[in-house]
Amino acid sequence: MTGTQDGASKVRFWAGVKLRHQEDSTFLLHPVAMLKAYKLADLRPDMVAGLTIAVVLLPQAIAYAMIAELPPEVGLYAAIVGAIVGALWGSSLHLHTGPTNASSLLVLASLVTVAQPGTPEFIAAAGYLAVLVGLIKLVMGMARLGVLVNFVADSVVVGFTAGAGILISLNQLKHLLRVDLPASPEILETIGSLVANLDRWHQPSLYLGLGTIVLVALLKQFMSKLPAALIGMVAASVVTGVLKLDEQGVQVLGAIPRTLPPLKGLPLLSPDLLWKLTAGALAVSAIGLVEAISSARSIAARSGQHLNSNQEFVGQGLASIAAGFFSGYTVSGSFTRSAINYESGGRTPLANVFSGLFVLVAMMVFAPLAVYLPRTALAGVLLVIAYGMVDRQEMKKILHTSRGDSWVMISTMLATVLLPLEFAVLAGMLVSFARYLIKSSTPTVVSVIPDSSFRHFEPAVNCAVCPQLGVVRVEGSLYFGAVHHVEEQIRQNQEANPRQKFLLLRLHMVDHCDVSGIHMLGGVVAGYRRRGGDVFLDGVRPKVMEMIHLYGFDEMLGLDNILNEADTISHLFHKVLHPGFCVYDCRERVFAECQAIPKDDHAAHLPEDTDIPDHDIDLVTPTALKLLLDDPYDEIVLLDVREASEFKKWHIPESINMPLRQLADDVPMVTTEQSVVFVSRIGRRSALAAVIMQDSGLFRVFNLKGGMLAWEASGFPLAVE
Repeated sequence: MTGTQDGASKVRFWAGVKLRHQEDSTFLLHPVAMLKAYKLADLRPDMVAGLTIAVVLLPQAIAYAMIAELPPEVGLYAAIVGAIVGALWGSSLHLHTGPTNASSLLVLASLVTVAQPGTPEFIAAAGYLAVLVGLIKLVMGMARLGVLVNFVADSVVVGFTAGAGILISLNQLKHLLRVDLPASPEILETIGSLVANLDRWHQPSLYLGLGTIVLVALLKQFMSKLPAALIGMVAASVVTGVLKLDEQGVQVLGAIPRTLPPLKGLPLLSPDLLWKLTAGALAVSAIGLVEAISSARSIAARSGQHLNSNQEFVGQGLASIAAGFFSGYTVSGSFTRSAINYESGGRTPLANVFSGLFVLVAMMVFAPLAVYLPRTALAGVLLVIAYGMVDRQEMKKILHTSRGDSWVMISTMLATVLLPLEFAVLAGMLVSFARYLIKSSTPTVVSVIPDSSFRHFEPAVNCAVCPQLGVVRVEGSLYFGAVHHVEEQIRQNQEANPRQKFLLLRLHMVDHCDVSGIHMLGGVVAGYRRRGGDVFLDGVRPKVMEMIHLYGFDEMLGLDNILNEADTISHLFHKVLHPGFCVYDCRERVFAECQAIPKDDHAAHLPEDTDIPDHDIDLVTPTALKLLLDDPYDEIVLLDVREASEFKKWHIPESINMPLRQLADDVPMVTTEQSVVFVSRIGRRSALAAVIMQDSGLFRVFNLKGGMLAWEASGFPLAVE
């Protein structure tokens, strides 16, 4: 048998390896499948959408490269290669890959620690960083780690983007004013340099930049369908060329190379560069993947497409690697360009491929005109973009909605502005992850009671609870991080209701339980049983039940204590709770079953259920009792201890009614030669009556086994008054 099991295990192992290999091949061969399924009917809509994207992509590529202090051609090469590779290997039909503002600022923050902007080393390091970022994304996709992006809260992205917008604005002021300042992503250093050099600002550059800002802002406000950034840059170039502002000191970009993206020699074997850029690469990867996946999901929600996050990770990784090797820099998914793709009617990823090709054509044709493109105009465009990065409406909603998300957003924004950027992103992720851990480790554990309709449960806030049975709802996983909190809440509920000997745990909302959770449940059960009570579970989910069974906890607890019935309360009420307590010691009517129970105003001091096992109570079956009643020589006193209203509805003809509350206060006069048989509905109240009689010195007492229900089931006669 062991050999057969080993053989089956090996077969399953190699089958898993084969399946994994097939899935890996699918990741890398995605373009083949996509092109095979392409329809010619989609060609024209894709080309139109690609051209529309290119009109926006062209100025953005130049402007975003400027954020990273990189030459404009580096941004254009990244836009061309990133759009093509990201489209072919990505999962989304509409996600556009290329330079983005947030990633560009992170690139600058990572690169200024290894080289001076404008130097060949700085440009080479940008390509190296892109390859490093791409490898991280690719490995995450191949390892099926796409789920990790879910741990970066939206509030982190909103806070980082707002902080990045502030930093971009401050960094572009030097170009707007044409003040020569060192590149720095840190706000305090930038502000200090600006204040120290305000007397050196260049008037024509400022006026041209402000004019560009006004033009772009007006176009966005009143003609939103026009490419405002491109029009603003073209208009500024025309003004510069006509008025010859470059001869008056206005800085221009200069000529852009008219070549295909060249293959770049990168210092791939430099351990020093790897060490210095690793932290930045992790931060750029994290924010880039969040940008890409959130944008892709947003568009997919509108288009109805199913998104494969792991395939998108692979596409984003390969796009960054290709951009790095072909003289570009890090790329990511852009929500703005993705939305333009969808709204322009793009049907397949080839629309993004066409956008890259159109930018390549434009670069070849219009590159000479860049000689008149003023840097102050680019700064003006970026200032408008940066203003839009501060999503004031979303920030207001977060502040009004969630205190926890508000703290995450504010702390991330402040960290982005005040700390090194790569650490700010990672800090925001850690804060959001810590908040998740705190939230999941403190699930809601609340005492509940039935609502007024007795169909649902609601929190028992300032409401009476059952003094015998506590009902507690757990709203979260029972894993190692949460068990202490859950146990503490159950303990507090027990201390608040010391008379509750029974506990019903409603676990409908518990979808996971580990060994620590089972240990905690075992401790709770042991505590209640030491007090003479018990614990019952209700609504146990299949996965949790499987864990309970594998550990053996179901045997320790008892299968009868694991309830999945529609009417759990009724089951416990009729088979577990002390009926005499309900009648004589409890004034509340918490459950539906309590509503018809007579409540005695003068509660008797009845013995507890736990006292019954200490007494040897003899049981008599309905058949034996019938024989005794029919025998004229047996002197039997038959006492029915139910309430008078119950007794009148049905009872044994020879029985005498003496409610349990009267029996506790006034023991009937019975001789030692007489035998007394006590009767109740199911035998529990009559067992208590027998205990009372034994404590009074009478030992020939019996309890009708099964009570009136058993008597009726046996077919013996009943009397009704």
